[in-house]
Amino acid sequence: MNIHRNLSVFVLLLLITACQKDYYGIPDVIVNETFSTIEYHQLEVAGGYAMSNTGGVAGVLVYNTGGGYVAFDRCSTVNPEKRCAIEVDSTGIVVNDPCSGAKFDIRNGMPSKAPAERPLKPYQVRREGNIIRVIN
Repeated sequence: MNIHRNLSVFVLLLLITACQKDYYGIPDVIVNETFSTIEYHQLEVAGGYAMSNTGGVAGVLVYNTGGGYVAFDRCSTVNPEKRCAIEVDSTGIVVNDPCSGAKFDIRNGMPSKAPAERPLKPYQVRREGNIIRVIN
């Protein structure tokens, strides 16, 4: 009987800690951001992107890959505790962390220049008519 109780407590603790996961130091928060393609018309074309300062930890970035959409938290994975919001550079392909100088590829969130070592935190994207919804 004692073994079953200990096992039950262990499983319960495991479930509680599993629900508190983060992504490379970026905490899990509820994300439900919408971007209207009427307001953000650049999202209608391949290579177009839009950013918000709300949602996620440091805002949300949405990018049209030409075959769909990707979305990332704007919180850099370099020193995430600083909650430094990434910015898209003039090329529209490179994303910069103004706090560390790290760079990421906007198309997939992968690091492209040190000190970046980990990809940006991705979110799910759904298109519903003129609305692009970013969720987790």
